[in-house]
Amino acid sequence: MELLIKSEESLFKRVGSFLLGHNIESYLVGGIIRDMLLGRETADIDIAIKGDSLNIAAQIAREIEGTFVLLDEENRVGRVVVTDKDSHNALTFDFTTLRGSIEEDLRERDFTIDALAIDISRISPESLCFNKLLPELVRATIIDTAGGLDDLHQGIIRAINLDVFKKDAVRLLRAVRLKAELDFIIETKTEILINRDCRWISGVSGERVREELLKMLAVPDSGKLVSYLDNLGILTVIIPELIPARDTTQPVEHYWNVLKHSLNTVIAVDYLLRRGECEFGKEEILAAVPWSENLANYFESEVGFHSTRATLLKIAALLHDIAKPQTKMPAENGRVRFLGHDKEGAEIAGGILERLRFSTKETRLVQSAVQYHMRPTQLSQGEALPSRRALYRYFRDTGEAGIDILYLSLADHLATRGPKLDISLWKEHTKEVAFILEQYYKAAETIKPVRLVDGNDLINIFGLKPGPEIGELLEQVKEASAAGEIKSREEALNYIRNILTRRTGK
Repeated sequence: MELLIKSEESLFKRVGSFLLGHNIESYLVGGIIRDMLLGRETADIDIAIKGDSLNIAAQIAREIEGTFVLLDEENRVGRVVVTDKDSHNALTFDFTTLRGSIEEDLRERDFTIDALAIDISRISPESLCFNKLLPELVRATIIDTAGGLDDLHQGIIRAINLDVFKKDAVRLLRAVRLKAELDFIIETKTEILINRDCRWISGVSGERVREELLKMLAVPDSGKLVSYLDNLGILTVIIPELIPARDTTQPVEHYWNVLKHSLNTVIAVDYLLRRGECEFGKEEILAAVPWSENLANYFESEVGFHSTRATLLKIAALLHDIAKPQTKMPAENGRVRFLGHDKEGAEIAGGILERLRFSTKETRLVQSAVQYHMRPTQLSQGEALPSRRALYRYFRDTGEAGIDILYLSLADHLATRGPKLDISLWKEHTKEVAFILEQYYKAAETIKPVRLVDGNDLINIFGLKPGPEIGELLEQVKEASAAGEIKSREEALNYIRNILTRRTGK
């Protein structure tokens, strides 16, 4: 069973040999054993040791030429990360100090399927590599004090004790993530515990919540997990700004209220990105949506640590209407409007992501998606496809999020109409998205026109002084170039000359 490449197997052997050579009582614990038994690949190895784990981890980092990271000084948790120079795969060793005996330590863990251990001293040196740690060997040497092997066999996630979430509330999110990753069920009593203790997640650091959320959203069909988080009571503790959306009704064209619509928009994103199912989706709906290997790779591309464009798009889908409750106003015709909810929503989303310690790059991408999520449907006039000028302005304003927003717009449409989707209107929308994508990939001169003149030209040729006017004129030239109205430097200079003549009357 090959779980790791040879260089990583060698690293584990070196770590094990170091621990055995220094007579350090040590155990493989938790997820690594669970994953080996399930035949799942893993690059995260947890080791509990008798002694100062931080000091020993630092020594091991030097021994195997890895990087030592202090994770938790109070609880003595240290990490050693080694990145393979050729494959760039990272192998992570997390070292913790045993809390009493190994049996006592296991009773303090989160779930029964993670309360498993193997005494490293019982593994012969020649077997210290993962492809030799076959399930038979694991089962023969495993320490199981809570029935974890039975739960693993039955596909059950069970809290190891009644206080498991109070002791570390990030486990609330971990339970849901494991459910998705392993395709297990969370047993009923544990679900009740989660609902009882969900309030404790508010005390967990933003970094830890962010990491669990992103890991969860990376799982296929994870859009439904967000709804599950809401059912368990966790979602609105993490993002209390969503609470007013639960009771905010919408115009008749919307099938659901604001919160339910937002949750279904996340599900729709997974569906459109070919990563999940949608109960109100049909074959002809998905068939009309443009897709390619290039787009699949685009959405899987990394933006930050643990984040991809796909995972961040799902966050934007969840937050895109977050300002609707406070912007809801009656209109003259008796309907309701949500004026400014896009811009105000982008500000709220920024605050949420900052609180959860997302990077500036990640935050800006989500904010842009929220702010401009309605823009694609505003590009065309009647049945006409977007003009070159409109496309230029769209990608100018949306920046790095332009393609992402196209799919958010589709997901928004699908989650607005739900089972009452008008397939003819849907196909018009997807046709426009396909056209915009085609122009983006094939007509670079429209999206990013070549610079024909610069500020120095305006100063030297027309005698203008540095200031806002120069930027405004250069932008007008860009738009005209994108629209195909001017194609050369000479035409650009004449274009500017005509503008200045009209302004001065000379």
